[in-house]
Amino acid sequence: MKAEQISIFLENKAGRLAGVTGTLSEAGVNIRALSMADTSDFGVLRLIVDDNGKAKLALKEKGFTVGTTDVLAVEVPDEPGGLHNILELLKDSDVNVEYMYAFVQQSGSNAVMIFRFDNIDEAVDLLTQKGVRVISGKDLYTL
Repeated sequence: MKAEQISIFLENKAGRLAGVTGTLSEAGVNIRALSMADTSDFGVLRLIVDDNGKAKLALKEKGFTVGTTDVLAVEVPDEPGGLHNILELLKDSDVNVEYMYAFVQQSGSNAVMIFRFDNIDEAVDLLTQKGVRVISGKDLYTL
């Protein structure tokens, strides 16, 4: 049920982000979702890509610092309150969302959100018990 997210640590200076996207482009890797967080000195670029192995190899060969994290891809009803209802389920069970971001494509009539939880296994159990679709990494990478 889990998906692998790639995290790249970047100096906060002009051209570093283009270096990542250029490297992935040259390697034939498609970015499916991303999130960028920054401070004054560095940034963390989080990516869901269609081929993690190729992406990690290409980025490391170019000298980027690359890490991986398990995340969940969750179908969220694409309607007012859809995300709120899922967050309420998590809150009521004391599961903390560390961060989240949107995926670039819908799954049917639902939006797809990427979540990082403090307890990913508990989140999987809770969401599946409540009938929320958690998308496997294998399926996510091909959406």
